[in-house]
Amino acid sequence: MESKYTNTTRNIIITILVLVTQLYFSQSKDSIKEKAILPVHIYKKDFKEILPAQTLSGEQLERLNSQSVADALRYFSGVQIKDYGGIGGLKTVNIRSMGSQHVGVFYDGIQLGNAQNGVIDLGKFSLDDIEEISLYNGQKSEIFQPAKDFGSSGSIYLQPKTPVFYGKKKTNLVLRIKNSSIDLFNPSFRLEQKISNKVSASFSSEFIQSDGRYKYTYQKKHPDGSIANDTVATRYDSYITAKRFETSLQGLLNNGSWNIRGYGYISDRGIPSAIVNNGFGPKGQKLLDKNYFVQTSFRKRIFPKLETQIKAKFAYDYTRYLDTVNVAETALKTDNKYIQREVYLSSSNMYSITSNWDVSANVDFQYNNLDSNLKLFSFPTRYTSLVAFATTYQWKRFKFLGSVLGTFIQEKVERNSKSPDKREWTPSAFLSYQPLASKDFMIRAFYKRIFRMPTFNDLYYTMIGNVFLKPEFTNQYDLGFTYQKSFNQPVLKNIYVKVDGYYNKVENKIIAVPTTNLFRWMMTNLGDVQIIGADVNVQAQLQLGQVQLKPLVSYTYQSARDFTEKGESYYGDQIPYVPWHSGTFTMMADYKDWSFNYSFMYTGKRYDAQQNNIEYNAVRPWYTHDLSVQRTFYWRSHQLKASLEVNNTLNQHYDVVRNYPMPGRNFKLIVSYTL
Repeated sequence: MESKYTNTTRNIIITILVLVTQLYFSQSKDSIKEKAILPVHIYKKDFKEILPAQTLSGEQLERLNSQSVADALRYFSGVQIKDYGGIGGLKTVNIRSMGSQHVGVFYDGIQLGNAQNGVIDLGKFSLDDIEEISLYNGQKSEIFQPAKDFGSSGSIYLQPKTPVFYGKKKTNLVLRIKNSSIDLFNPSFRLEQKISNKVSASFSSEFIQSDGRYKYTYQKKHPDGSIANDTVATRYDSYITAKRFETSLQGLLNNGSWNIRGYGYISDRGIPSAIVNNGFGPKGQKLLDKNYFVQTSFRKRIFPKLETQIKAKFAYDYTRYLDTVNVAETALKTDNKYIQREVYLSSSNMYSITSNWDVSANVDFQYNNLDSNLKLFSFPTRYTSLVAFATTYQWKRFKFLGSVLGTFIQEKVERNSKSPDKREWTPSAFLSYQPLASKDFMIRAFYKRIFRMPTFNDLYYTMIGNVFLKPEFTNQYDLGFTYQKSFNQPVLKNIYVKVDGYYNKVENKIIAVPTTNLFRWMMTNLGDVQIIGADVNVQAQLQLGQVQLKPLVSYTYQSARDFTEKGESYYGDQIPYVPWHSGTFTMMADYKDWSFNYSFMYTGKRYDAQQNNIEYNAVRPWYTHDLSVQRTFYWRSHQLKASLEVNNTLNQHYDVVRNYPMPGRNFKLIVSYTL
């Protein structure tokens, strides 16, 4: 206990010293020679773009009371985040209820992989080095991209910051420290160096430490769904100690560009356990991760009408799961180790037949293998080849994009049976139409059929895997419109409206079912899920004197029903953890060097069990109010920002996932200094 308070005191002293320094800097604001303003936008629009992305970038990411990428994604419509509590808890994303494995996550243009279980833990990715987050339904509506970019039902693109230098400046350095009431100590820095007019480099590092303990209210349910008395307890097993480092080297060529990026993440974190049977104390489960990758890309226009792009990546992931609690009635400890390796190569080529007609051919190859210390493990290796042909054409007010993706998969195992080879061709088509002479209003639609290969866990996990699993297919239909207009008025400056209605169908959904042995389950294709939904996004910019306001509203309706087995009591019921209604409201205000932010987030009623939408299985709606205030100070050519956040302002106790309580009211102080 003494060391804990010593660390907390040290963090507070450091923060106070930095704040005192900032007050001194604030007195020298007039000496600024040049002030760089980052571009701020939520949705980007391109001449050939058919499907606009939901995008957050620049300073908006700093002001959304978000610690990780998963936190920021909550502000997008059509997204469900599973958060198992605390800073170190697992955080996964699900787009339009099709499953986390159907979401492709791309970092600097290359997909992040996890052949073991198909899930990317977005809690591992900090926002400190992210310039932009974009979410695409279906796929990004461009054809000059790797074949893997065509292979997901929905895609999230994380774009790291690119060095920008003003005037004769050759070095940028940002120092940042975060401290919160949940004993968080989170310093970081980012160094950028201009090597020449065409070459630059960057290096960043971050350290996160927290005991993860926070108060929560536990509510026990009676069989009729009523709530028993509340119990106030402390959350354990959510500690984290993590180190992240990243470096990049990038440059420009004649009609081209290149970059090389290295990334590392090392963590030791507790696994928050479900709060059941009054089990409030530590459970002793922990996860140790070592994730590394090196990737490179090269892009060049070879001829006036021909452009080529090459990408490559090597990734190494080590995971160790420890459970020191007795298993069943034995005194055995669980100590499972997994090592994943990935090699990825891609070649993309685009040819412009006319100014309005482009075609592309894209070829990828990927190698994955998985080692483990489990007994009777299969040690699988997967070889994946992908070929994508695509075209985009614009005729007057029509824009069209069509693509077909071929996926060819072979696997090898050292023992046991292997999954049969897979060969699949899947199409997609995107269309937009501008009904009026003005470009303010656009109607669009798309259809896409795609599949996801069963993961190594689905196929080969000891005593559970099923090597004869079929791929899980999704069929997506979408119809929507966008309206964007700027006004030359004193108050209303611009407005953006995006509305989509959609129908998705998931075939051969992979689920776990019990066998004759209650202690042995098996993966099988039984699922049939149909999703009907609507997404609404509205953004505006207002000017009231010297105050600039940016309201943003997002709303999602989803009916995601399970039609797997006729005659079952749950036939036609809403699938677990998908609310019918959810939404967010954000108001950003800027006044001189002050910035204010208010965020409201709402998730409606859900159910936590596959069997029956009954009241006992209902998860109560939850909502949070978050506030933040930021002040920017200047001294000579340096900038200092201080931000105070109040998260869950009304101290609501809620679960995103049943029995995984989230923190109540908590405070965070962030100070960053730019040299």
